[in-house]
Amino acid sequence: MQKKSMGYLFFKRLFDVILSLIALIILSPVFLVVYLTYQFGVNKGPVIFRQKRVGLAGRDFYILKFRSMVVNADEKLKSDPKLYAKYVANNYKLEPKQDPRITAFGRLLRKTSIDELPQFVNILRGDMSLIGPRPVVREELKEYGDQVDKLLSVKPGAMGLWQASGRSNIGYPERCEIELRYVDEASLWFDFTILIKNIFRIFTSEGAY
Repeated sequence: MQKKSMGYLFFKRLFDVILSLIALIILSPVFLVVYLTYQFGVNKGPVIFRQKRVGLAGRDFYILKFRSMVVNADEKLKSDPKLYAKYVANNYKLEPKQDPRITAFGRLLRKTSIDELPQFVNILRGDMSLIGPRPVVREELKEYGDQVDKLLSVKPGAMGLWQASGRSNIGYPERCEIELRYVDEASLWFDFTILIKNIFRIFTSEGAY
């Protein structure tokens, strides 16, 4: 793993700020529609879901998403030992059709990746980058074994090589290899190619759940 140059880190952060600002302005009507849906729909409650993830150098932060689940979904998951065991065994995910926590509107948000849009706020804050390894919950770090420090040596991203390669269709340990490959090969050009591939994946909805 090579130490990234200051020039690369500067331009990466510059692009993160510019692109996240543009995205938040352009996508503001989508934010409004989602907000109104939750205010006046059948599944009233918080619009934004906050979950603790592990960021650069092991620092915790709260990732932001549009809520796609029932209120207190995490508590509901952990209160059911069988459901939680299935969640862990399935690479810390459950397919929407098998997940009782996800609402009908939430399935639409996930299928279209609209639920991820609030992460532009995380990017603007500096918690995340546009491109980088997907931020994990702390219990997932064990999947990386002695490579945890390497994973946490770069800022996590809203889009990454794992998503570009198939996201939820690819589980551990292959996911580890893909995410760590990004750490080794990160560059502005590599980031750009990953961005294009992710945009394609979003429009095809491949691996989205």
